[in-house]
Amino acid sequence: MQRLLSLLGSLIILVPASAQKIWITGAVEDSISHNPLSEVVITVINDSAKAITNQYGLFRIAVPSQDAVLTFRHSKYLPKQMSVGSHTRMLIQLDAEEDPQNDVNKAKVIARIRSSQTSNPNYGNSGMGTRAFFDETYGILYENKFVETAMRSASTFAVDVDRAAYSNIRRFVKLKERIPVDAVRIEEMMNYFPYHYPLPPPGKTLAVYSRYATCPWEPSHNLLQLVVRGAAVNNDSLPASNLVFLIDVSGSMGVSNKLPLLQAAFRILVNNLRSTDHVAIVAYAGTPGVILPSTPGNQKTKILNAIDYLSAGGATAGEAAIKLAYQIAEENFIKDGNNRVIMATDGDFNVGQTSDADMEQLILGKKETGVLLTCLGFGMKNYKDSKLETLSSKGNGNFAYIDNLEEASKIFAREFGGTLFTVAKDVRADIVFDPAKVKSYRLIGYENKVIKDDIAGEKICGGIVGAGHCAVAMYEIVPADNNGGQLGNISLSYREAVDTTLRSFNYEVPADLVSFREAPDDFRFAAGVALMGLLLRKSAYKGIGNVGMVLDIAKRSLADDPGNYRQEFIRLVREMKKSGRLE
Repeated sequence: MQRLLSLLGSLIILVPASAQKIWITGAVEDSISHNPLSEVVITVINDSAKAITNQYGLFRIAVPSQDAVLTFRHSKYLPKQMSVGSHTRMLIQLDAEEDPQNDVNKAKVIARIRSSQTSNPNYGNSGMGTRAFFDETYGILYENKFVETAMRSASTFAVDVDRAAYSNIRRFVKLKERIPVDAVRIEEMMNYFPYHYPLPPPGKTLAVYSRYATCPWEPSHNLLQLVVRGAAVNNDSLPASNLVFLIDVSGSMGVSNKLPLLQAAFRILVNNLRSTDHVAIVAYAGTPGVILPSTPGNQKTKILNAIDYLSAGGATAGEAAIKLAYQIAEENFIKDGNNRVIMATDGDFNVGQTSDADMEQLILGKKETGVLLTCLGFGMKNYKDSKLETLSSKGNGNFAYIDNLEEASKIFAREFGGTLFTVAKDVRADIVFDPAKVKSYRLIGYENKVIKDDIAGEKICGGIVGAGHCAVAMYEIVPADNNGGQLGNISLSYREAVDTTLRSFNYEVPADLVSFREAPDDFRFAAGVALMGLLLRKSAYKGIGNVGMVLDIAKRSLADDPGNYRQEFIRLVREMKKSGRLE
């Protein structure tokens, strides 16, 4: 709402006074969610004046006198009348049209708003709705638009290193199937790959880096890359782990790319456990059950036998299973340790609370326990990406999609520390751009991690950064000036893994512009991945970008490629080009 009023104030400054008419300006919002309402028609009773609210819910209309009465109409809301009186600025709240579900929907929205006092309401996709792709569901994403710096200079988002979208897209490509647009989360695609930015200095948890170069798909624009790097921790020095494997063994998991792949993945993880670590296993179908009580990590045969024993069949009681897993994690809580539930499922819950919104409320109540959450998605056709993305984002967690055994090895072997050990949580970046340098800006990706409300920092949750992780973000910039100096300032806030103190530090963003070809390999490769995401989304912001440009960028920025993931990216792009998915 503060954004609406600041925009409104700017609008008023630009409006010249008129001696003959009274100009009324204002904002219209939903009475429950307080989201701005566009396309609201405003008319004046007994007068021909008319106005329509813009995308920010703002309006401006001329009335003949202070006795005028305004009528506000929207196709999905009850009409409302308001006398002008002495008001020259108005804040109008409209009630949704009555329907049989209205009271229930209002109650749910109000509950979510109340819970948001301790959690960022814009982080996670449940508030945006979901879209079905056959029997799979994905959170709806609306691309971030360009924001004029003179109107709003601050941009805030939760820093996160989820990577599920990329491996899920790879699954669609290899199966030669159409890729649902809402499966394309560009920040997760960029963050899938290892980068070579320096680790933080000794004694520091996080470090911030930036690079600034011209934009290949929009030559009059520039690209700003921001990177948050987490401190690395030697595996031998990692804190003791209290893990609960929460494994879906319902009937929908009984195919080769679900439970059998899940079992193979967990075997890789178990082989990396130490004697100081403990593992419990909860399996769930119609009802959850404890398959293995908390067991030391060096009793690998016992743990592996419990995993191998699992078989699929029955319904999916996700709600009860989550409650039981957290209960066991709390009972075996290790002070200053890594306390974590690792949930492996296709997300297709059908017993108890099942909706994405219900799961959000459930997990919000569990995150205060200090137990973190890792969500692992498996399978296809009935895969519920939206539910797992919501659970991980609201539960201080991370999220991955495992499409093959190689991906399991990447997550649980090569990136063992980063996957399971968090060095910083509630990580958020607040960037304030200098209007003298930046005319407008657009955050590429991170749509469901943008923090839109100006709530006190202590109340907002951000993302998590694992040991050694690089979190990459990219802005497309319309420059006001390319003559050096500072683009702006970043305030990075976070909490350390076992501490509740909110910490922060500042980073000045230099405006040292180079041509795209002169930019470092990491910068160019991440930009190529972002462009592929724009093409897959058929984005209005892809400019002159095409699949040939993606391939050229990727081939010229391979650099050191541990795991050959960049080479694999090139192969996937070629497959998509050959199949006609990318043009």
